[in-house]
Amino acid sequence: MTLKRLWLVFAQAATVAVAVVFVLTTLKPEWLATRDLTGPVVVNQATAPGDYGTKPNSYNAAVAKAAPAVVNIMASGSVKPQRHAAADDPVFRRFFGDMLDEPRRAASLGAGVIVSPQGYVLTNYHVVEGMDEIEVVLADNQTRLRATVVGTDPETDLAVLKIDRGDLPSITLGQADGVRIGDVVLAIGNPFGVGQTVTMGIVSALGRRGLNINTYENFIQTDASINPGNSGGPLIDAAGNLIGINTAIFSRGSNAGSFGIGFAIPVSTVKTVMEQIVAQGSVTRGYIGVQAQPLPEELAESFKLPKSAGVLIAGIERNGPAEKAGVRAGDVLLAVNDRATPDSAAMLDAVAALAPGTQATLKLRRDRKNLDVQVTVAKRPSLRPR
Repeated sequence: MTLKRLWLVFAQAATVAVAVVFVLTTLKPEWLATRDLTGPVVVNQATAPGDYGTKPNSYNAAVAKAAPAVVNIMASGSVKPQRHAAADDPVFRRFFGDMLDEPRRAASLGAGVIVSPQGYVLTNYHVVEGMDEIEVVLADNQTRLRATVVGTDPETDLAVLKIDRGDLPSITLGQADGVRIGDVVLAIGNPFGVGQTVTMGIVSALGRRGLNINTYENFIQTDASINPGNSGGPLIDAAGNLIGINTAIFSRGSNAGSFGIGFAIPVSTVKTVMEQIVAQGSVTRGYIGVQAQPLPEELAESFKLPKSAGVLIAGIERNGPAEKAGVRAGDVLLAVNDRATPDSAAMLDAVAALAPGTQATLKLRRDRKNLDVQVTVAKRPSLRPR
């Protein structure tokens, strides 16, 4: 009987102790905390502000490499005002007089990038179009230098400027063939004139054509933010190398803003255009004098061709190279010097690559038969000479 009583007392005491511990743990846990007196708490501490080891989540090194070569471009020029419908009205002119015909000063703000320590600067043609005073502001936002236009290429929307200073930082040109969809890219420019700004995105697509932005299109598409003032600035890779020149955004109207789709001219095009402009002041392209359009499906079937086999010759310049060679409207152009022409953009590129004065072979489809025609390539006329 005594053992039973002792066991009952022990059980009650244990129950009370567990209840007390539960209450303290719930309401006053700090009363039960113990201190570790063996030494200070050990934590992983960065050795310096912003030090993330190899910095997998930072592109500071890429920006530090490229940003000193990025410049702001401030340009101004005289623009002839649009003539008012009532400009010839005597009463209207009595009040406004010659003010109607006075040229006005227009201003342009964009970006550019120094591509050579000799002072060559790349930008967009539309940034300097019609401008007669161009000033380049270096990355320090203090040094202002007068720039002259070496040459322009409206058909790719590129321009090369020159500033007379020899100690300039220059960007490193990347490899166009190494650019892949999904690669991280950075756009550097001066959006809305707020100052040098860096935005990040990825390569969304390559080889974008048919946007009716330029005559020759082969754009890198990116979701890196590109805004007014970014035009002419660089698109760089994660190593800080130039892979494109930012030139346009997709928008549904002048006031619609950006939809996160931007376009850059690839460095391969940039390098070719720049070298020709520096060497001869302009870009020389081949020309054969034809107008092409996509091959209609029904016509492709009648020729027993796949729709992507070539382009339909819809028009021929009178006395032009193609007409002299015997090319006819209604022919299907399959290839230029064995280079396939599945669409109009491919045909333009193939013809543009030809050297004026040389012979080229056009592979045509006519009356369900293939034939080769020899054409003497001419020089493509400038559409908008500066």
